[in-house]
Amino acid sequence: MFSTLRTRKIVAAGVMLAATIAVVPASAAAQPGPSAGRPDRVELRAALTAVPEAGVPGVLAEVRDGRHDWRAAAGQAYLTKPRPMQPQMRHRIGSITKTFVATTVLQLVDEGRLGLDDPVGRWLPDTVPGERGDQVTVRMLLNHTSGIGNYTNAMIDSYASINQMQVTTYAPADLVATGLAMPPTGAPGATFSYSNTNYVLAGLLIEAVTGNDAPAEVQRRILRPLKLTGTSFPGTDPTIRGPHSGAYFAPFGARDLSEFNMSWGWTAGEMISTTADLNTFFRALLDGDLLSPATLKQMLDGVPMLPGLPEAGTYGLGIYSLPTPCGEFLGHDGAVFGHLTYSLHSRDGTRQVSSGINISHYQVGLPDPHPFDIAWQTFLLTAMCPTSDVSSRSAEAVPQLPSVTRMPGNDAVVAAP
Repeated sequence: MFSTLRTRKIVAAGVMLAATIAVVPASAAAQPGPSAGRPDRVELRAALTAVPEAGVPGVLAEVRDGRHDWRAAAGQAYLTKPRPMQPQMRHRIGSITKTFVATTVLQLVDEGRLGLDDPVGRWLPDTVPGERGDQVTVRMLLNHTSGIGNYTNAMIDSYASINQMQVTTYAPADLVATGLAMPPTGAPGATFSYSNTNYVLAGLLIEAVTGNDAPAEVQRRILRPLKLTGTSFPGTDPTIRGPHSGAYFAPFGARDLSEFNMSWGWTAGEMISTTADLNTFFRALLDGDLLSPATLKQMLDGVPMLPGLPEAGTYGLGIYSLPTPCGEFLGHDGAVFGHLTYSLHSRDGTRQVSSGINISHYQVGLPDPHPFDIAWQTFLLTAMCPTSDVSSRSAEAVPQLPSVTRMPGNDAVVAAP
């Protein structure tokens, strides 16, 4: 959910794909799905173990290939006490929240209660008044082309502000007001610019249409029917209920930030989940169990995250598409203070990997990929592309998956769900 401190715009870190482009066949993006072959559990275990060996405290993951599940963890849950990471642990998933929220909005579209091209001002006239309310549509919120500023860029301006956020309850309307007061990132509909404000507005939109609390609608429509018992909106409760690891914000060292009031993220990045629940959700979504075929098609119809580099991937309505050495994968990533998550899935939902680590903001702006990212993304690619020769590549040649919610920067602090 993070963007750089000094008003640097969040974009997909397509620049990180420079290594990918060098090793991905030109036809990869056109391939209909992942290559044949089942992930080898010995290779998966070796790749997962390499993540804490690179210095990450702990990592957890679930890999699915058809009906075959592999769930594992490696490393330590806490830096200050010996407790191994466990695969069933609950994890703050940051901006993967957006896929749940977008799906809820799109269910309202399927029900005829809302239109993707409705002006936001029609539903939220007091929140987004005037010309902007008339020009920005629901679709523009969901695909980040609204041009509305990212409130977390303004909210996080010092280490002290992080301490304040940890114990403060924020009202969604105040988060939106901060984003709307920022300079526009572009004309409505013009270009992709990642903004958490868009998804707080999406939450308010759900409430305006249904008359119900937005997290409660996500619970009623998605979490309860799919029996996602490890997934929740914590609200103002700072505690991760159930088994979980510590959460380490690298600049703060061994201080555990797992106790955190996440109201600052709300429908842009508040949720807690497990890797198993994430895979269940994305499989149901891509199988067409949650949306009509026509609406799912619109959800997956993305805009370039980097207009000058369309091969870096596209962002749809709360979900992005990435080229990999074995075809297109869909999903989202999430970043909060101390927890990072990726959830990536083949278009047919048969090959899936969801994984999290319990440290964040370790990038220091150096030109080389960070060893943490090399190890973790090698594991992700091993899970996605078991027949590709990922493991034999040198560290420098490992494709770096882009992230819309975090990217290396020269600043000491970066932030956005």
